[in-house]
Amino acid sequence: MTEPANPGSGTVRRSSHFVPGANERMLEKSIATDADSLVLDLEDAVTPDNKDSARTTVAGWLADVDFGAKERVVRINPLDTPWCAADVAETMVSPPDAYLVPKVNNAAEVVELDSMIARWELEHGHPPGGVVLLVLGTETPQGLLNIGELARHDRVDALSWGAEDLSAAMGSKANRDATGAYLPVFEYARVMCLVGATAWGKQPLDTVFVDFRDDEGLAAECATSAAMGFTGKITIHPAQIDIVNAAFTPSEAEMADARELLEAFAEAEAAGLMAFAHKGQMVDVPHLTRARKIVATAEAIAARS
Repeated sequence: MTEPANPGSGTVRRSSHFVPGANERMLEKSIATDADSLVLDLEDAVTPDNKDSARTTVAGWLADVDFGAKERVVRINPLDTPWCAADVAETMVSPPDAYLVPKVNNAAEVVELDSMIARWELEHGHPPGGVVLLVLGTETPQGLLNIGELARHDRVDALSWGAEDLSAAMGSKANRDATGAYLPVFEYARVMCLVGATAWGKQPLDTVFVDFRDDEGLAAECATSAAMGFTGKITIHPAQIDIVNAAFTPSEAEMADARELLEAFAEAEAAGLMAFAHKGQMVDVPHLTRARKIVATAEAIAARS
């Protein structure tokens, strides 16, 4: 199987920014940011008493608000709650681009949600498969155990993970050590999210950085995340968006190096070579794949602007 130049559909999701459901002021502020995706939250940001009204408000936003080039994502309530089916039914009248699906336990739940969405796509005459899923894969211990299969479904376009919900579910007192590094089980969840996404050619999205006042910590975590292979990160405060975008945007130097390497490969291939010396090191197919991804990512970001 040929590896995709850019995992997932190619939708740019450097920053996927949470907007509390039914908060008009925060929606207006978020639309004015450079976030690639806006996640309209019907789960944690909404109290049980306000679920119905928030859902109706978010459905109205989808129908009436101009989001510009931003991806419109709705975080629905978990499948086993009283609100999930209604979340999908009401927001599918004027559908979002994607649903962010929390607390997924196994691949069967992804299939169940796919069937639910497909029914409403047919009911309202929307294109089949037009609404994709961004799955939160480690918010439950079962989800972490089954993460290798969560991104397999065709409707899944990205896989992310959650340290806060996972630590609560397991009874952990913390998910980071005194230096700010993830404790082993949470670093494992992060790694397995990356592996689980890329195994099926889907986008891997890193989880939130909760201390929105620590710009240096966020920048350092984003640098590590991008080096690992994540393509974006979920944000919870507008001040985080520009830092996250910068970390997941190829620099001019990276772009120049990638294009130079692609030219060198074209010359080498014409000479019958796929492994050769370039700038003092041996390069071969993995380096070509990496260079192609850098160029594809940069071009997708430029096309979105």
